[in-house]
Amino acid sequence: MTADTSPLTGLTVIDAATLAAGPLVATWLGEFGAEVIKIEQPGSGDPVRQWGAQRDGVGLMWKSLGRNKKSVTLNLRLDEGRALLRRLVSDADVLVINLRPSTLNRWELDHANLASVNPGLIMVHVTGFGAGGPKTDRPGFGTLGEAMSGFAHLTGEPDGPPTLPAFMLADGVAALNATYAVMMALYHRDVHDGPGQLIDVNLVEPLARLIEQPVLTYDQLGTVPGRTGNRWDISAPRNVYRTKDGHWLAMSGSAPTVAMRALRAVGRADLTVDPRFAEAQQRLRNAAEIDKVVADWVADRTLDDAMRVFEEAEVAAAPVYNAEQLVADEHLIARGVYPRIADDELGAMRVQAPVPRLSATPGRIDHLGPRIGEHNDEVYRERLGLGDAEIAGLVAKGVI
Repeated sequence: MTADTSPLTGLTVIDAATLAAGPLVATWLGEFGAEVIKIEQPGSGDPVRQWGAQRDGVGLMWKSLGRNKKSVTLNLRLDEGRALLRRLVSDADVLVINLRPSTLNRWELDHANLASVNPGLIMVHVTGFGAGGPKTDRPGFGTLGEAMSGFAHLTGEPDGPPTLPAFMLADGVAALNATYAVMMALYHRDVHDGPGQLIDVNLVEPLARLIEQPVLTYDQLGTVPGRTGNRWDISAPRNVYRTKDGHWLAMSGSAPTVAMRALRAVGRADLTVDPRFAEAQQRLRNAAEIDKVVADWVADRTLDDAMRVFEEAEVAAAPVYNAEQLVADEHLIARGVYPRIADDELGAMRVQAPVPRLSATPGRIDHLGPRIGEHNDEVYRERLGLGDAEIAGLVAKGVI
């Protein structure tokens, strides 16, 4: 596939957001052909460059999150910096930004102001809590979204504390919502001849939408679901089970037919005709007993032996992988899920390939995250037409 056959070729995205949710939107658009210009603070760059594991001072998360982006430095705290951003946005298709609403308005970077120079602009504004309520201007990170959405309340053992994820869950779910919102807004603009528009996305509501069932239960039954460990009160059996050789496997009986297969696979075909286990709601009422049956069976077998039985019986089960096991999985290797990408700082790095997969116009990785300001000359000279003296003056004043 060549660049001009990518589905988003010709689309220009200005990524003026920091950390995870907003930049992820731009990353995914860039994988499918959009030109992404990443705005970073001179000197320090996006804080995600300092996130997590580093190799020789290079942030590994940045390398993946910054894939396919052009990095330019620009100080939005200065009037001249904001003026340059307006020039970049004037002929762009999408702007992704995550300033607080009050800062956005004070700096005149709100959608109304930017739409006056680019009526077709799709602006993604990512905040902690969304506009229009008492928390509008509060700082927010994914951790707060994971807490307020109900996720942490449901995660963990019944007698243990609420549990937060060890990855950017709320940011990722918000970014997925924002990405498909961008595509809907572009369709409305380009197919229906509509105007650009503002996309308001926060870190609480997208994740809360996935965790809606407790709200439905509370609204209709007046009860508040609590933590159940690795069980789930909509299906049984469902848990992680420890094998004889110290590994773990996960199994789900969400579909009644699969639950019956699981009981037969562990040698308890008799339970498939027992009224306590043959019907879904009855299985939930006796979840602890059915769970023990499966757990005891798994505990007497190695992971390989247990998985062999479950696979032959077409039971929905899978090993619990760590990173080493994940990249070694034969199915993922066959699908090329973790390609090695050449990089001039790290030599090469294995990252996850774009998802989802399109048959005619698949996503691609052209390069990993660039150095801070690596594309200043290309963008400021070629796109904005700045000359040597102008660029030198902007550098001297700390604008770029």
